[in-house]
Amino acid sequence: MKQVLLNDGNEIPAVGFGVFLIPNDGSTYRAVREALDAGYRHIDTAVAYFNEQEVGRAVKDSGIPREEIFITSKLWLQDYGYAPAQKGLESSLKKLATDYIDLYLLHQPYGNMVHAWKALEDAKAAGKLRSIGVSNMTPKIWNALVPQFDLKPAVNQVECNPYFQQRELRALLEPDGVKIEAWGPLGQGNKALFAEPAIAALAKKYGKDAGQIILRFEVQEGIIVLPKSTNPARIRSNLDLFDFALEEDEMAQLRALDKGHGTHDPDAPGVGEMLLRNFNVHENE
Repeated sequence: MKQVLLNDGNEIPAVGFGVFLIPNDGSTYRAVREALDAGYRHIDTAVAYFNEQEVGRAVKDSGIPREEIFITSKLWLQDYGYAPAQKGLESSLKKLATDYIDLYLLHQPYGNMVHAWKALEDAKAAGKLRSIGVSNMTPKIWNALVPQFDLKPAVNQVECNPYFQQRELRALLEPDGVKIEAWGPLGQGNKALFAEPAIAALAKKYGKDAGQIILRFEVQEGIIVLPKSTNPARIRSNLDLFDFALEEDEMAQLRALDKGHGTHDPDAPGVGEMLLRNFNVHENE
């Protein structure tokens, strides 16, 4: 597995397994076990995915040493602020059944982020977190908030795929070595993206499927990708990216697909309030 060096000196696998919208009815457990058996060593979950416990159980039952598996989770908006963030982190550690989390993110860029970030910085210093980062930060939000942080985030997890390549954001983050993690790296199954002639032609040339061409493009661009599936064959194929490489003219063809916008706009008014209304991570406590 290709490793990506973060700006704090830690390494992260270039391909992770995402569990967003996989239910906590045993489905997450089975999917994570399948992913680990297939060779994934990077699992991406979140408090607001409501499946941290199944991820933790799958990691433990896999028999793979904990230090060989990179676990990401994310703090939800309800737990922003210093003391709430400390409590939220302890809940994640307990549910994941681990003494530390490899990467912990502030999931949404609203509310009392500055004090929540301070709690993550202190947890990193205490060894409970190896790396810390943010998610869904646009250039506008980044420029407003990150100068208030003592530590630069290691990653910014955002929507990113060939139709939305986040060029402005990548240029902003590059001087500080901040890596982009792509949620929705396959365009959330966008049929138009999969049918793009350039992608179809490359799939034929390399004997790969469209999804593999897309993920390979992103990995070569230095983006950490988090494909998600519950289909065992798809789980395995999404990891089968390292026996070929796209040529520079082929990369240019795929760069030309960029439309410059995605399906989610974190800068839109009222997004933070909407997310708080729709996700209550303490509902069953």
